[in-house]
Amino acid sequence: MHGQRLLTAALIGLALLYLVWFHDGSDRIAAWLVFALPPSLLAWRCHFGRGRAGFWSGVLALFWFAHAVMVIWSRHGERHYALAALLLSLVVIYASSAPGLRARFAKPSK
Repeated sequence: MHGQRLLTAALIGLALLYLVWFHDGSDRIAAWLVFALPPSLLAWRCHFGRGRAGFWSGVLALFWFAHAVMVIWSRHGERHYALAALLLSLVVIYASSAPGLRARFAKPSK
């Protein structure tokens, strides 16, 4: 259960980060729909233990990670936002994968 709280917190953090990051852009509504809405919805679903929200969080976190790496390399003025997104996406990947990894590598009970 601790991992689910971490996952929910990281997703909320990502959503808030993207809201702040894109608050000045001319296409901020589109950016919010593409970047802030998915982690918000996934956080809600993770909080209430719905379906495969953890799995989809991990999948989308790979895209958030790749986007952050590209921004770090190409847009120096946004590097601090991208670094925060990179770290949060790594937390999402860890928190969404940890239960499966624990189950896979757990020692069999005797």
